[in-house]
Amino acid sequence: MNSVIIPAAGNSTRMGDSINKQFLKLFDKEVIAYTIDIFYKNPLIDEIILVINEQDQDDFFTLINKYNYKDIKIVVGGSSRSASVYRGLLKVSKKAENVLIHDGARPFLKDKYIEAIIKELDVQSSVVMAVQSKDTIKRVDGEYIKETLNRSELINVQTPQGFKYDVILKAYEWAVEHKVQGTDDSSLVEEIGYKTAVVLGDYDNIKITTVEDIKFGEAILKEGKSCV
Repeated sequence: MNSVIIPAAGNSTRMGDSINKQFLKLFDKEVIAYTIDIFYKNPLIDEIILVINEQDQDDFFTLINKYNYKDIKIVVGGSSRSASVYRGLLKVSKKAENVLIHDGARPFLKDKYIEAIIKELDVQSSVVMAVQSKDTIKRVDGEYIKETLNRSELINVQTPQGFKYDVILKAYEWAVEHKVQGTDDSSLVEEIGYKTAVVLGDYDNIKITTVEDIKFGEAILKEGKSCV
């Protein structure tokens, strides 16, 4: 059984707006609806858990009715992304073997990457989707460059990230006990001693965080590159 947790509780603070960025629209459809559709229509996904902000409950239930989604679990998130994901993990079916965690504001994931991550989970405990870094990355010390990093060794990590359910739950329980906030989900798994494998994705799998991202996202849809 494969479950997916979709954290969708964030606000559009980078856009200078107080609304939840999940409800911003690409043409006439909400960002979060595109994201839900990816997993709702994928035959490999057995369970969807949507983690929301308490103040947005009415809007999410309206959206679920609008698109006639069935059997989606709704969980009210916590004070941080990590707290929200942990609450989502506690609602995952005990029958689940694998859990994917995917940003609600990342609506252009293709089915082939879901398949690739789940396939990797046959032999791995932790898998992330990533793209190779296009830019030269430098480490700075104050105002000056301290070091130029080897670009061939760098990746930009995206979601979904996939895990064996027992492993990611153990990682989050450890994080709660030690009051650790990971930079991403896989970092917590690495903290408790597991290695993370990488599935190379593509550059269309953007996260909607700025006004420019909306424009880019509409261009992706126009070109027919998205999976929905």
